[in-house]
Formats: sequence, structure tokens, C-alpha cells
Amino acid sequence: MMNKSNGPGTLPPGVSVRASRLARMLARPVEMFLHVEASSGILLLVTAVAALVWANSPWAPTYEHLLHTPISVGFGEHVFTRTIHFWINDILMVVFFFVVGLEVRRELFEGQLSTFRRAALPVAAAIGGMLVPAAIYLVLNAGSSAVHGWGVPMATDIAFAVGVLALLGRRVPPALRVLLLALAIIDDIGAILVIALFYSSGIVWIGLGIVGIGIAIILVMQRIGVRNPFLYIAPGIVIWAGMMHAGIHPTIAGVILGLLTPVRSWFGHEGFVKETERVLDSLRNEATPVNDPGKLLPGLERINTARREAVPPVTRIEAALHPWVAFAIMPLFALANAGVAIGGQGGGSSEATGIALGVGLGLVVGKPLGIVVFSWLAVRVGLASLPRGVSWAGVLVVGCVAGIGFTMALFIGALAFADASMLAVAKLTVLAASTVSGVVGLVVGYMSLSTPPAEIPSAPAERMGDHGI
Repeated sequence: MMNKSNGPGTLPPGVSVRASRLARMLARPVEMFLHVEASSGILLLVTAVAALVWANSPWAPTYEHLLHTPISVGFGEHVFTRTIHFWINDILMVVFFFVVGLEVRRELFEGQLSTFRRAALPVAAAIGGMLVPAAIYLVLNAGSSAVHGWGVPMATDIAFAVGVLALLGRRVPPALRVLLLALAIIDDIGAILVIALFYSSGIVWIGLGIVGIGIAIILVMQRIGVRNPFLYIAPGIVIWAGMMHAGIHPTIAGVILGLLTPVRSWFGHEGFVKETERVLDSLRNEATPVNDPGKLLPGLERINTARREAVPPVTRIEAALHPWVAFAIMPLFALANAGVAIGGQGGGSSEATGIALGVGLGLVVGKPLGIVVFSWLAVRVGLASLPRGVSWAGVLVVGCVAGIGFTMALFIGALAFADASMLAVAKLTVLAASTVSGVVGLVVGYMSLSTPPAEIPSAPAERMGDHGI
């Protein structure tokens, strides 16, 4: 049976009602999964386990062969050839860091990092959560060839951490979740600085000049009013190439692009409403009905522009890219980096022991210790105060789940260790410590956080009285 009616609430012409109903029925479980807050963390976990099982199965050679399969892009003599592993870690992850840059830009403008008072607590917590794990690692690996991996236990994986908090349900007050998000964003800033300053090769100044040219092109484009995000891909590639040539990890190009993204809307809410009303009024006032569909296009284009510019570019682009990052890029990264053979990796050497203890204790112990202690100090000296509804038990829970390093920790580990056996130990420890941190966070949350009583509807006067109005 084909759909024959036209207008709102109907199917497009030529669409089968039965086929559409079947497609919706099949897609509904997927949509429900994607809307669950912990779903991206679940998908990350599944892909990481799949990579680990694959790398330790009889088909392990196919895993390595796949990652080292070359992919070429270009034309004629100008061909860019790199392995699949490079395309994931150095190109796709640029989009991941771009979204991080967008989040930082938005938070600095109007979010938890927009004022000193609001930012003081998450900044203090994040600094403690980075310094203490790094210090633990450095103490345990002083004088060892593995000392270069001190940045691995500093990172927090926001997808997993937020997912664990989501599993605690109503025990977690909204302010505690906001604290974790702000802390994780600052943590990402710290990780970006660590990568740029300590895990990049010697700086080639010509490369930085190329980066400057790319940034200048973007600023000029913004100045003359270029609003199409796709047109900024070309100067973004220039910045990426400049970073590559400069010896700085190219994913930092994504952060720069994110920080350059405008945070103010053009039309805004009121402008969108007014422009839409103007277009609709002009269509209603037509002397004769518009029978030529082509005559609708100018008005529709004006409405589309108003719709697109009703929200700031930083918000619009982040919303568009976030699902791709959460459900495609990060799982691909996990699949490409979590696969490590458990046996035969020099696990008995002193370097391997130091890496395992440094990363493991740094994430499981150092993260919560640093976050709680530095938060307490910030409150004690009057720089910050606990948000309403957040207790010190809640701060401890945030500290525990912040020990889930995963994505960023694996990324830094790949930069820190050129030796395959050291990298394997670091990866395995990150996976194990992140699992332990997640479980500990859940246990501590269930034991120390209480579920608030359900709100009972009351009369309007009573509700006003409760708020002292």
C-alpha cells in the first residue's frame, strides 16, 4: 500500500506505509540505545573488548594486517598514503579534538568556565587530578626508561565517566554531573597542553608559520562573513599540515579550529521568529496562490538561513558532530588501539612493573586523591565553594570515575612509548585501571549517595510558600 496523501503528518510521495512502519520498528531499539546517556561508553567498552579478544585470538595477524593496510588519497603524482592506524589516530581524531575545542570555547564563553568563581572548583579539582597521578608515576619510575609515560594517568575519559554517573541514576544531583563535565573539559585542556609541549618532536618554525597562515585565512573568512562550515575545511587542512610539519601532533589542529569557532548567534531566537513570520506573511499576502513550487525557494532559503543561524555556530557544529564522535570515531579509536597481546610483552621487567604500578595507581588512587584534596584546599582557602546539593561524598565519587582514562590515556600512551612492549603494558594497565575505577565509582556512589525522595505535587500556594515567596 502506497501513501497517497500530502501535507504535514504524512509520508513523502512514493513511500510504502508498511515498509516505513517496518523500518521504524527496526530502528526504534537503535534510537533508544543512542539516547541512553551511557550508550557511547557501552559502545566504547564493547569495541575495546572486541579489539582485545581479536588481538589474542588465532586471527591476531589479521588485526595487525588490517591496521597497517595503506589507504591512498590524491590524484596523479600527488598521492597521500598512510595506514589505517594513521588515518584513525592522526586524522579522524582531529574531529574528536575539534569537538573538545568547541566544548572548551563554549564553556569559556557562557558555561562553567566563564567566571572565576564558577571555574575555581573544577579547575582546582582538575589540577589535582592531573598533578597527583603524574607525581605517583614519576616517583615509581624515576631513573627508568619508562619515565616518559608520566602523562598517561593524567587523562579522564568523559564518555565513560559520565556513563558511570548515569548508572547511579537519581543518586547523582545535576550539579555533581556539571562538576564532572567541567572537570573533564579542564582535564582535556591539560592533556592537550601536555601533548603539545611534551609529546611532540622538536618544533620546526616553518611549520608554525604555515599554521599561522591557516589561522589568518580563517580570521579573514570570518571577518568577511563566510558562514558555511564546510568552507573552513580547507584552512583547517592547512593548519593540520602545518602542525605535522612543525613536529606538533596534528590533532592539536582540531583544538585550534574549535577555539576559533564563533560563539554568538547571528539571528538568535527572536530573529528566527521574526524572519519566519515575515516570510509566512509574504506568502499569505500573495495575490494569487503560488502554484509554481520554484517560487517558494527564496522564502524557504530565508527561513533555512534563519533556522541555521538561530543558535551559535559553536553549538550547532558541536551538536552535529557529537554523535559521529561518540558512536563512530571513538569506537574506531578503541578498536585500533585497545588490541594488545596479553602474553609475551616483557611483563616481568622492572620497566614493565614501573609502568603498570605508575599508571594503575595513578588512575585508581591518584585521581580521586588529587581531586578531593585540591577541591578541599580550594574550598578551605575561600577560592571556591561546593555547589548546592553536592557533598564531599559526591566529590569522591567524581574523583573515582575520573580515574577512567581510556581514550585520552591510550592516545597519550601511543605518543609516550615507542617501544612496543612498554606500550602494550601501558595499554593493558589503562584498560584494567579504568575498569577498576568505574567499578569503585559505582560502589562508592551506591554506598554514599542517597536517592532523593520523589516530589509530591502540592497546591500552588504551598509550593510558593516552600520557596519563601
